[in-house]
Amino acid sequence: MTEQKSISARGWALMFLLGAIWGASFLCNRIALTEVGVLTIVGFRTVLAAVALWLWIGWRGVPVSINGRIVLGFVAMGVLNSALPFSLIVWGQQHIPSGLAAILNASTAVFTVPLAALVFADEHLTWRKAMGVGIGFVGVATAIGLQNLTQLDLTSLGQLACIGATLCYATAAALGRILLRGVRPEVSAAGMMTAAALVMVPAAIWSEGVPTFAYHPATWAAIAYVGIAASAVASLLYYVLLTMMGAGNISLVTLLVAPVAIVLGAVTFGEALPLTAFIGFALLATGLVILNSKPRRHRSGTNDGGR
Repeated sequence: MTEQKSISARGWALMFLLGAIWGASFLCNRIALTEVGVLTIVGFRTVLAAVALWLWIGWRGVPVSINGRIVLGFVAMGVLNSALPFSLIVWGQQHIPSGLAAILNASTAVFTVPLAALVFADEHLTWRKAMGVGIGFVGVATAIGLQNLTQLDLTSLGQLACIGATLCYATAAALGRILLRGVRPEVSAAGMMTAAALVMVPAAIWSEGVPTFAYHPATWAAIAYVGIAASAVASLLYYVLLTMMGAGNISLVTLLVAPVAIVLGAVTFGEALPLTAFIGFALLATGLVILNSKPRRHRSGTNDGGR
């Protein structure tokens, strides 16, 4: 197991930037939904992201080496890390506020940790991690309001769709470690988005028809944002942060996404969340902080400067 890295001032600044980029994507989804269907939004998003990422790879001269295992990884990650979760989140946002969708999305690490412990021998579920996961699950349950799930209306289904998206992300995290090991992050992101686009474009045309392209400028701006900024640019920024601060800290960015989405949803669409959503987010944040905290070590002659 590698030692968890500390977060520098530059790392915090970039993490706040990434949180803001992803937080605004929930607002843009909501804007695009006024004119565009769910699958068409995701189709546009994945195509724009794939094109932008391959252009970046070509401009930077990033070496690309592909074999059967890597292609399989692109397809699996394209479906599980992009096509399916993007679709579930956008569909869910038709029925629940943007801020609540972002809160539920923040639970990804809560599902990833126990799944990784089951799959990988070096990912042990320590008591500290188990406590963080447990508190996180309580936070998710509080934010959802378990009593709401008994009604099985569109609101509860929208929440379940967002939870389903986090399960996709958690599964993809495990698969990506197996299928895309040794692949440059930029190539992984581009291949994943390409595979997702090859799935989503035919699905969108079959289900929702050929896009009219006669959308308002605000709709086009929202679509461009989720495709280029929230997918392509965010993917590159994510991997910069992953290298800079390590996997142990990176999931903390999800705690910065939800407040941005909540504020933007309230200001733009007048969305209001119940008190239970904020209590649930506080519990979820506590769980994630515990998951990302460094275990105490006995003093030694070295100091790695970690937090």
